[in-house]
Amino acid sequence: MKLPLLTLLLALLLHSGASALQVIVWDRDLQTKLGYGELSGGKLNVQLVPDYTGAVVVLFARDGSEKNSYAGLQSRYDGVLRNGKLNLDTPDSADNVPFDRFLSTFKLGLSLQNAAQNVTLPGLKAAPDSKSEPKK
Repeated sequence: MKLPLLTLLLALLLHSGASALQVIVWDRDLQTKLGYGELSGGKLNVQLVPDYTGAVVVLFARDGSEKNSYAGLQSRYDGVLRNGKLNLDTPDSADNVPFDRFLSTFKLGLSLQNAAQNVTLPGLKAAPDSKSEPKK
């Protein structure tokens, strides 16, 4: 079940065409998207949810023009996200590697931002604006 989902996710990343290198951070079960980033000018601009703690899967996708770039970059890494800090499990290290240090091995910088968490569920009403007057 997870392999077809992973294949589909990678295919969608490759066909989006927004950037030469993209990254998506998912929870371990590939159910919740926890972060997204694109390469711009040698810097990977990534947004991560700030209040998640747990195991994650990090997926990288390159477009056709970047197939030979970033030698050694795998399409999938396991890792841990703790309060907006991402660490990856790499084959070369026994410990988790901070994401910025991992990217530096590919001569990439990191611009990290907290992603807004706007959750809406069907059937729930939005909270009233505290600035507006109550209805009479």
